[in-house]
Amino acid sequence: MSAEAQLEERICKLLASSPVLLFMKGSPEEPRCGFSRRVVAALTAINQPFRHFDILTDEAIRAGVKRYSDWPTYPQLFVRDEMIGGCDIVEELAKTGELESTIRDALAGTAV
Repeated sequence: MSAEAQLEERICKLLASSPVLLFMKGSPEEPRCGFSRRVVAALTAINQPFRHFDILTDEAIRAGVKRYSDWPTYPQLFVRDEMIGGCDIVEELAKTGELESTIRDALAGTAV
């Protein structure tokens, strides 16, 4: 298996580990950039569980997720393996209520 295929497999396993996964800089408790802090705030405000991956701890994942999602910046929020968006999109979805309903629907019947 090529290195690229192995990396994609790692990304897919990460995405499969949680219905709601935020690739971010730092952790929800200690975001390492303002955009990550803003997405965590939006997710916290809707009181729905999510998991995170600190892209600063793994350069291969950091570069690979950008290629996987075809999105150039972080943070990146995935719900059920689908890239929802970065900071601006997440904040807009939060304002309209769509973020909460999307995550609630994704979590229906699952344990996080």
